[in-house]
Amino acid sequence: MKVPMKVDYGVRALVDLAEHYGGGAVRTVDIAERQNIPEAYLGQLLPTLHKLGLIHSRRGPQGGHTLAKEPREIDLKTVTEGIEGPHSPLDCIEEPEGCTLSNICAQRGVWATVAEAIQEVLKSTTIGDLLDRQRVLYKVNTKARQNIKTD
Repeated sequence: MKVPMKVDYGVRALVDLAEHYGGGAVRTVDIAERQNIPEAYLGQLLPTLHKLGLIHSRRGPQGGHTLAKEPREIDLKTVTEGIEGPHSPLDCIEEPEGCTLSNICAQRGVWATVAEAIQEVLKSTTIGDLLDRQRVLYKVNTKARQNIKTD
């Protein structure tokens, strides 16, 4: 499964907002800069996240974006399906009647199992989990850079 850029950017924006959760609105330009996302692209993606009920958005000088839910309440399955819709490795998994070989296809079951495993991981991983991972990676990499400078 290849993760579409739109999903990658959406998840990165949500993790950025999670980092600032409870601290007030965050401007699009600031998210774009920190996450290395083209601002114009992010500006088109944030309304989708708003429509999904994942963020609150407000225009104007005091405007910006905040998470609409606690970071641990937003799972990646909701995000990915909200941005891209449901996705299976093969069309015949969702619509077996569309393939004349689906009843006798040996690989269909394997791909269905892969799709189920992916969905389970996405369902059990939250934006809060990713924020925790990001913080650990930041600490590890910061410490590694400090060690390189002192050697």
